[in-house]
Amino acid sequence: MSSTLEGTQSLRFGVEVRAAADDLVQRLEQLNSIGALLSAERDINRLLETILTAAKSITRADGGTLYRITEDRMLRFEILRTTSLKYYLGGTSGNAVPFYPIHLVGEDGKPNHSMVAAYAALTGKTVNIADAYTADGFDFTGTRNFDKKTGYRSKSFLTVPLANHENEIIGVLQLINALDPKTGEILPFSAADQRLAESLASQAAIALTNRMLINQLEQLFESFINMINSAIDEKSPYTGGHCARVPTLTMMLAEAVNETDAGPLRDFQMSDKDRYELKIAGLLHDCGKVTTPVHVVDKATKLETIFDRIHLLDTRFEILKRDAEIAMLKDGSPESRVACRERLRQIEEDRMFLRATNIGGERMHDDDIERIRRIAEYRWTDISGHEAKFLSDDELKNLTIRAGTLTAEERQVINHHIVATIKMLEALPWPRHLKNVPEYAGGHHERMDGKGYPRGLKGGQMSVQARVMGIADIFEALTAKDRPYKKGKTLSESLEILGKFSLNGHIDPDLFDIFVRKKVYQRYAEMFLDKEQVDPVDESKIPGYRP
Repeated sequence: MSSTLEGTQSLRFGVEVRAAADDLVQRLEQLNSIGALLSAERDINRLLETILTAAKSITRADGGTLYRITEDRMLRFEILRTTSLKYYLGGTSGNAVPFYPIHLVGEDGKPNHSMVAAYAALTGKTVNIADAYTADGFDFTGTRNFDKKTGYRSKSFLTVPLANHENEIIGVLQLINALDPKTGEILPFSAADQRLAESLASQAAIALTNRMLINQLEQLFESFINMINSAIDEKSPYTGGHCARVPTLTMMLAEAVNETDAGPLRDFQMSDKDRYELKIAGLLHDCGKVTTPVHVVDKATKLETIFDRIHLLDTRFEILKRDAEIAMLKDGSPESRVACRERLRQIEEDRMFLRATNIGGERMHDDDIERIRRIAEYRWTDISGHEAKFLSDDELKNLTIRAGTLTAEERQVINHHIVATIKMLEALPWPRHLKNVPEYAGGHHERMDGKGYPRGLKGGQMSVQARVMGIADIFEALTAKDRPYKKGKTLSESLEILGKFSLNGHIDPDLFDIFVRKKVYQRYAEMFLDKEQVDPVDESKIPGYRP
């Protein structure tokens, strides 16, 4: 009988040992899989939640808190979770943590060893407490108050410091109430629980440090990009707003394409990495403008260089008037007075005509060009006393620009900014997840029909992202109200022009369809356009669009 009992007990013990071993193996495998999840997570809040959820799972804890050490040496509550109470604060829960941070150093300048979480952070030691109500050496007043309010019983505590690869404590992981998986009874945290939690804490600290470092580097990189755009803004106030608005519109249209589940672009999908890559490309799409001369970028009138030369012409017109009046006074006849008045009238009309022409707001007709050429042949006496043509060759060339304020040579200088952008971006050692930035940013002046610049690419040779940025660049330029040479166009005017571009091979018609169908233009207008620009849009009348 005794031997039978001993055999039964031995068998039961063996089963329990095997079960414990299997349980430990299962939890170790869970710990390994958690490590991969921690390395892959990019969002800090989700990463913190993953750490706490994983720790609760492998130790079978009912509750837990994750703290992070702030720059002013305090422990800040990041996330709190208590399963039995359905108590979720911080992280992605949307519920703010209402508790004050824990001071690591008291007002007397001494380390705060009375709070268990502060003690773990200060000493780097794990604290395993079987029952907080009977434990000595730590102040659990706050815990008791919480229990009174909620009816909870905080009993076993496992408090683990988070030490990174440099052995710097960056936070604290605190687990509460280990539960028996069969009975639900509150148990002390076992030695195995502690080792697993410490192993997880080590992985978590490294993953958190790496993610924080990557985030800081990304913030530094974006700040550097914004510094470049600020430099462009300081150099030319007419492009600074453009550098900020185009990336916004680019992302709005790209998200609309991403949400499209029908049509030729239904397979286009973006991950978070893809979004970040396109965002960076948008921010850098005009970085080459730092090389463009200011007097070309800011050329508000046809005669502007470092200054507007229209004032020189005003002076010459005054000289013509003076000479006409002198000739009249010398002659003295009534006929000469009539001729002088007519001459002065003609001179003033020509002066006002050139001043209007100089603005470049209206497209020049052949008759206008011919009139300017006639005015150019006027003769005047210059400062050296020599007779000269009224307009120099360069002045004549600029004043006869048919549209806008730039000559063909100046437009080439402007267009060169995209070449400079591509050279600058292709010279950088982009990491793999940003390798397409040069192509996205460098393709926004290409056209679907291959007539764009600088490479003359056709639609099929460009990524969807580059084509998206091309539409954003054009629409922003059409509606921009901060250009020196034109007023911002209304929504209906801009969509009509963009629609014609979709028909003549300038922009991608499929992207334009989504731009209109998803009301991207309307959302952009609400953000950036003046009220007088936001006129009613009849989508049925937009060229190239079929509702």
